[in-house]
Amino acid sequence: MDNKLPFSKYFVVGVMLFALFFGAGNLIFPASLGQSAGTNVWMAVLGFLITGIGLPFLGILAMGVSGSKNLQELASRVHPIYGVVFTAVLYLTIGPFFAAPRTGAVAYDIGIAPFVGESFGQAGLIVFTLLFFVVTLWFSLNPAKIVDNVGKILSPGILILLAVLLVMVFVKPLGSIEAPQASYANGSFVKGFMEGYNTMDALASLVFGIIVINAIRAMGVTSTRGVLMASAKSGIVATGFLGLIYVGVAYLGATSINQFGLLETGGQILGKSASYYFGTAGTVMLSIIIILACLTTSIGLITACGEYFNTLFPKVSYKVWVIFFSTLSFGIANFGLANIINYSIPVLMFLYPLAVALMLLTFVSKFFNHARMVYVAAIGVTFLISIIDGLKTFCALFGLEYFGWMKPIVSFYEKSLPLYNEGLGWLIPVIVAIVVTGAIAHVQKTSENRIQNNTEKAA
Repeated sequence: MDNKLPFSKYFVVGVMLFALFFGAGNLIFPASLGQSAGTNVWMAVLGFLITGIGLPFLGILAMGVSGSKNLQELASRVHPIYGVVFTAVLYLTIGPFFAAPRTGAVAYDIGIAPFVGESFGQAGLIVFTLLFFVVTLWFSLNPAKIVDNVGKILSPGILILLAVLLVMVFVKPLGSIEAPQASYANGSFVKGFMEGYNTMDALASLVFGIIVINAIRAMGVTSTRGVLMASAKSGIVATGFLGLIYVGVAYLGATSINQFGLLETGGQILGKSASYYFGTAGTVMLSIIIILACLTTSIGLITACGEYFNTLFPKVSYKVWVIFFSTLSFGIANFGLANIINYSIPVLMFLYPLAVALMLLTFVSKFFNHARMVYVAAIGVTFLISIIDGLKTFCALFGLEYFGWMKPIVSFYEKSLPLYNEGLGWLIPVIVAIVVTGAIAHVQKTSENRIQNNTEKAA
């Protein structure tokens, strides 16, 4: 029998989940989206919310439904080797390849760049990120409650400062909303939908989901249905807060072009907005909070990656992994925030469909008796489409021509796959693969049960 939990318990878990998801990086994408989308901002925000909060919510529920103890166990339903490879790539993506370096770059863009000027750009970034990842390394090697305590103080601190800033934006807007940039003039919903991938929260939800589920079980909720309902209620709290922030920051960006012009990153938009409304004192306060928030996120990511890879390769100590990941993050951070974001997009175009396909499989798994053939077929189809999407996006971002062998494949996908130009070409084929192989698996299971029953009767 599950304990009946009051709403306050769900709220506490929801706030904890919000704190896990929310990093300073989440602020920069809706700000940039707002600037670029202009008068199309609300349609773009709608697309952004689907991938920025809808998919993370789906990920939390999927982990609750699956009953798996971690992501690797869930992904191993495809194949044990796939479980390891997919989980490792996901950890590297939300860790030292992109998300962890991004914390250092965002902290510099918002917290330091407004005070040092453009003349110190690269040198300032190198010095700051060196200190930033040395501190990350030290805390990752010496886990202490100070990180949790700072996080508990910072989350409400950021929310209060953001609330004040966003109230000011609505009461006294920076300027009028201008016409959209070329990339958002048409298809702003789809563009916003793709921009939501950059938060990486849907990928992180497959890791954070287990933390939430364990917290719920510790409160006395143990049945699958009870855990799912509690996860849903907690997820609504977390994603509700995220949604409000995304909408407000996108509006801030949309009203800022008259005042600041079109800026390269969302970090610059937030830094200049804080200075505009609150002067030097406000900018200093925002800088301190953002730097500390990025630091706690960085420590969490490096620690999680160190622990996971230490379980994969126990002969390499946790200490060595943490040193390696901190050094790698420092190096990548110095490519600058804009470059980190650009290089991450092709990887996310490849990885996101695989993650969402795994979520969808989890929800319908019991209908085909968790048959491996269904998992293999659905993930196989997704891989064939998403790998081309990733390569196509890479070529488009960096002005490269498609590789010769890609051209006929891309042409075939564009002509044959529904929703392909909207970035969802994998969705219908995956659903078809699940339905067809699921029906085959169901027939096979029924046939096996019939043979078994006949054998038992004969005996």
